[in-house]
Amino acid sequence: MSRDGEPRVSEDSAAEPESVPETSAQPARASRQGVLDALAGLAARLDREHERAAHREAVIDRLHAENQRLRRGELDAMLEPVRAALYRLHDRTRRESRRLAAPEPADPPDPPDRHRTALLLAAVADDVADALARLGVERFTVEPGQPYDASRHRPVAVTPVDDPLRADTVTAVESDGFEQGGKVLRKAEVGVGRLPAGGARRTGGNAEEDAAAEHAANGSGHARRRTGGGETTTNTDG
Repeated sequence: MSRDGEPRVSEDSAAEPESVPETSAQPARASRQGVLDALAGLAARLDREHERAAHREAVIDRLHAENQRLRRGELDAMLEPVRAALYRLHDRTRRESRRLAAPEPADPPDPPDRHRTALLLAAVADDVADALARLGVERFTVEPGQPYDASRHRPVAVTPVDDPLRADTVTAVESDGFEQGGKVLRKAEVGVGRLPAGGARRTGGNAEEDAAAEHAANGSGHARRRTGGGETTTNTDG
């Protein structure tokens, strides 16, 4: 007791806090570690679920793309006869329009409505080309003087030329070509300039192209061989 009558506290007991027994701290640490382990396991399970979901999405996307390709292939097969018919209609109207717009010397005098008919046929051909464009098929045209391209042109006539610069070039255009997405569906039918046998070629010899052009000129139903200022038409369809 102090002189004032209050209980006296020893200095040793005031300076040192009560220590927690070691046996009571261990369960708390174990419980905290158990929570951390459970959270880590849950995070790992979520990661696996995300991977599975991503894999399922990839499979679904691949199946959808394959289904779309199959549907496009079936649609293309269904539309092929329609495209072929439109090609023929386009070629006939364009050919007749050109004939009426630039008649041959042997044709009879122009009737009053000949020019109007040529314009009408040209408009019909353009309408057909527009219809094909709505199906994804684009028309490409060829101009005389362009280099002959076997991947885009089909030779149907041979034109003998004396100028090496005109060899292996387009000399006449019988029909336009059509392509879809950069793939040629129908080549343009053209006449090709060829030097006489033994003449120097502008771009070097190509026996395969020569054979194709000669075969087209001799075997195609509407192939033409141009000689000088005249034109001879060979018809072998019959």
